[in-house]
Amino acid sequence: MTAAVQKITLSSSRDIPFNKLVLSQSNVRREKAGVSIEELAEDIARRTLLQSLNVRPVLDAEGAETGMFEIPAGGRRYRALELLVKQKRLAKSAPVPCVVRDSATDILAEDDSLAENIQRAPLHPLDQFRAFQAMREKGRTEEDIAAAFFTSLNVVKQRLRLASVSPALLDVYAEDGMSLEQLIAFTVTTEHARQEQVWQAISGSWQKEPYQIRRMLTERTVRASDRRAVFVGLDAYEAAGGVVLRDLFQSDDGGWLEDVALLDSLVAEKLKAEAETIAAEGWKWIEVGVDFPYGHTRGLRELGGEPADLTAEEQSTIEALNAEYARLESEHDSMDELPDEVDQRLGEIETALAAFDNRLVNYQPADIARAGVFVSIDAEGTLLVDRGYVRPEDEVPVAEPGQDRDGEPAAAVVDGAEPSATQRAVITIGGQVAEPEDDDAVKPLPDRLLTELTAERTLALRDKLAITPSVAFQAVLHKFCLDVFSRYSSYGTAMEVSVRSASFPVQAPGLKDTPAAKAIDARHKTWEERLPKDKAGLWDWLTGLTGDEQAALFAHCASFGVSALYEKGDRYGGGTTPHTVEQRITEADRIASAVDLDMVRSGWRPTAENYLGRVPKRRILEAVREGAGERATQLIDHLKKGDMAKEAERLLAETGWLPEPLRMADPDQPAAVDAVEPEVDEALPEFLGADDEEAPVDEADDPHMIAAE
Repeated sequence: MTAAVQKITLSSSRDIPFNKLVLSQSNVRREKAGVSIEELAEDIARRTLLQSLNVRPVLDAEGAETGMFEIPAGGRRYRALELLVKQKRLAKSAPVPCVVRDSATDILAEDDSLAENIQRAPLHPLDQFRAFQAMREKGRTEEDIAAAFFTSLNVVKQRLRLASVSPALLDVYAEDGMSLEQLIAFTVTTEHARQEQVWQAISGSWQKEPYQIRRMLTERTVRASDRRAVFVGLDAYEAAGGVVLRDLFQSDDGGWLEDVALLDSLVAEKLKAEAETIAAEGWKWIEVGVDFPYGHTRGLRELGGEPADLTAEEQSTIEALNAEYARLESEHDSMDELPDEVDQRLGEIETALAAFDNRLVNYQPADIARAGVFVSIDAEGTLLVDRGYVRPEDEVPVAEPGQDRDGEPAAAVVDGAEPSATQRAVITIGGQVAEPEDDDAVKPLPDRLLTELTAERTLALRDKLAITPSVAFQAVLHKFCLDVFSRYSSYGTAMEVSVRSASFPVQAPGLKDTPAAKAIDARHKTWEERLPKDKAGLWDWLTGLTGDEQAALFAHCASFGVSALYEKGDRYGGGTTPHTVEQRITEADRIASAVDLDMVRSGWRPTAENYLGRVPKRRILEAVREGAGERATQLIDHLKKGDMAKEAERLLAETGWLPEPLRMADPDQPAAVDAVEPEVDEALPEFLGADDEEAPVDEADDPHMIAAE
């Protein structure tokens, strides 16, 4: 027969008046730890007593109960209640919930006191984080939570930030898969996917230090101490919708800016605005950049201006600052270390004096008109303006006495006369010319489109040169003279006599199918079939050619050295400079004129694919106006861009119109000439007849639109 299990009897509980309670000498807690008595009293006053006191009857000498009760477990709660009684916020006889231990028990009072303190399981930190989050979600403010638990507002923010980490990582932390320090490191970003991605990357690695986690989470951001962030300002960045990541657990120097593209956009806008203000001074060009490489002024001549004269007020200010500086130094000369306020004031004086030393420099108007300015940001995030640099191509030629710079008789100049036209500075940001924000102005063609157009022109020019031996001979001879005679400069030429054939890294689709490309390939194949297989026999084979055959082969080979290609120049010496490209195009124009190059006869026609669909509507209308006349322009000016480009292709098909990069350079004829209006079919296709508002072409449907407006 199974023995009956003896049931446990719990100690009874009842309310006992406070004035019937006393502290027990058996309470094992002696040292102060945790929440103070004052804070505990305030917490009891707010929410009342959450846990009963553990008490035992006080017995007299005969072992009878006296009506008083001692407290071996719950002493801090008793002292908090005692403080409330002293503050008259609690009655002396207020009933206190107590668990009353039987006086006949054989368990010591010290045993109860020790058990209550060491058998209590501390709250897991994650439970605290989630509890704070639950209170916040139920309407409690961060300030309310901080006040309720006698902690700082920053601690509450930290706990809430920890609770907002990815639930997947919180589960790992709950299972002791990561340390609290590692979890804290993940709080620098609120993006759960990124947190999980970083944890997955490091979870199997030995490199799991918190600093490594922070570095990985912020590698796509920009420090708030970065010169760009300081220059724009965090307020402006956040006002534009930018997010700043903050580390609430350690110093983060202002945090990290998450949207780098937005920051760069704001920096470019602010730098451009500063450059436009400086442009009013009359400079020829202004280069704008966050920073410029070392040696970016190499090859440029720096103007020697005169610092602006100081006003009487400025001079007196300088004297007063110098006097104050000398006085403070003499007063504290005997001290080993300056007081903080004195040291700060000396720094302020030095900064103010430096500002006078860095005042504006005055330059001659004629120098300003051919010189430029570099606008950037210094290491501290402040605007840095470096004025007065002249490029080699802008230098004034030395004129003979009595002649102007072009060798003509010098005209009389009235002393002090101003130029009749105001020069507008060319502002360049990151190598791109910043156009003035004028809706009526026609913007320059995109660099990619220019390169594609000039690639076709280069092929057409090669084909024409190859069948014009006399010009090919002269072009190569011209290049030889530039190379051999030291009085000339050979950079920026169209003839690469190595012969090194210029490639076309950027080209329009179908370039290999153009008439020029086909003619070159056919001619090359014909010569290849005639050439000897062995290099050793080439000399004798060449000797056996007639004079006309040698000339034809010479022209064919020389043509491969022609480059009329436009490319974006590097202004800082790392590659082809803009001036070199300009010189190359100029010489290519000279050769094109000599061989009578005509891109229309070479087969080029404007299409939506090679030009018209790649430029703004304003340029499409300008092309139709020049090629087909004003009446044709009026037929399409109401169309959407895609439809307008297709209809413009039809209208311009047989007009012979060419965009500027493909036209022959003619200084005596303006680039845009009103065309004689040909007969045009005024009836448009039915689907083009409606008057639609302008809609942008979907660039995703056309891979070539990356170069459009």
